[in-house]
Amino acid sequence: MPEIGLGTWKANETGVLQKTVKTAIDIGYRHIDCAKIYNNQREIGKALKETNIPREELFITSKIFQNKHRPELVPGAVDEILDELQLDYLDMLLMHWPYALIPEQNTTDFTADEIENVPIMDTWKAMEALVDSGKVRAIGVSNFNKTILEKMIPQCRIVPATNQIEVHPYNQERELVTYCQSNGIVITAYCPLGGGKINVMNDDFIKRVADAHGCTPAQVSLSWLLARGIIVIPKSNHEFRLKQNLQTVTLTSDELRMISHIKTHERKVDPKNDAEQLKWVFHEDEAKCPVI
Repeated sequence: MPEIGLGTWKANETGVLQKTVKTAIDIGYRHIDCAKIYNNQREIGKALKETNIPREELFITSKIFQNKHRPELVPGAVDEILDELQLDYLDMLLMHWPYALIPEQNTTDFTADEIENVPIMDTWKAMEALVDSGKVRAIGVSNFNKTILEKMIPQCRIVPATNQIEVHPYNQERELVTYCQSNGIVITAYCPLGGGKINVMNDDFIKRVADAHGCTPAQVSLSWLLARGIIVIPKSNHEFRLKQNLQTVTLTSDELRMISHIKTHERKVDPKNDAEQLKWVFHEDEAKCPVI
């Protein structure tokens, strides 16, 4: 999995995204991160169809949404993704969130009553079968915390290849990153630059480091993550920023240490309920698969 990819969350302007993906591939991006719930995969698929880069040189990730966790729905969900992206296989398939929703709920705005009793291991075993079939090359998870992974990993035939989570200097996730890496799970950082009301790029220290290296605060944040062994998937529609995000810098050990000691803690996405509500995830009484 290339260490720098193109994120596509909230990038669904008709025509703009298709051009962005084509531009990104032209300037060297080979890793494109997608998801069914982003509602933009057909645009991405058009761009992938028009590129001259061989398919085997591209790394395409997508995610099944929570309303497709029933094991019998998983193969069809992947077929839909492949149809939208105009691909024969995915390089990486992620479970977007650890708990299931009823099939009728196809938005991120849901209530507890719409959470469905689908054991996570039933969904995971269906994803493992897709690796066996060749429709996906690898499988992983997204927005999983340490509590869930500790319970899940002993039950996996195929351990998740990656855990895609929000990581940036204002949300460092040190414990979770260490746990995943020690268990062979690569961390992929979404929102690696913060963004929105998360003002990582305006942090005084990060700006001073950027000035010292003659680069942008974004390049400092990405370089700090890459130095931790974390894959990054920043997003931009601007060609010059896409190019900048590929041009990382070598930070000094002191700079790395001081960024790691930034006290500000802010995040865009808060998955705290996953730790509080393991019953939403495992449903061991209803499990169809053997529970260890």
